[in-house]
Amino acid sequence: MKFYVSIILIALLSYAAGLFPVLPWWSFTICTLVVAVAIPQRPIKSFISGFIALFLLWGILAFIIDLNNQHLLSAKVANILPLNGSFELLIGLTAFIGGLIGGLAALTGSYLRKK
Repeated sequence: MKFYVSIILIALLSYAAGLFPVLPWWSFTICTLVVAVAIPQRPIKSFISGFIALFLLWGILAFIIDLNNQHLLSAKVANILPLNGSFELLIGLTAFIGGLIGGLAALTGSYLRKK
């Protein structure tokens, strides 16, 4: 139960932090760290919950933004990167990077809680 609560809290707080233009773009890592410190879990579960929450959040947000501009920008960026113009791979890569950063922030929070 703590695992699912952690995923939902991380996603909601990270989304809310992104709504405030005063906060830096990396404020989602602070939200993830705070949730990982507040909800005690084993480090691996903490990493997975942070990864899943931000993988889904960044993937969904990137997909919505991509749909709003008919895949124009993402196709051009995918042509610059070695993705053969695949906007799907670019969205997946974006989601993976967000998930990895979220997972590492949650892992850091879990280890801070242990100290």
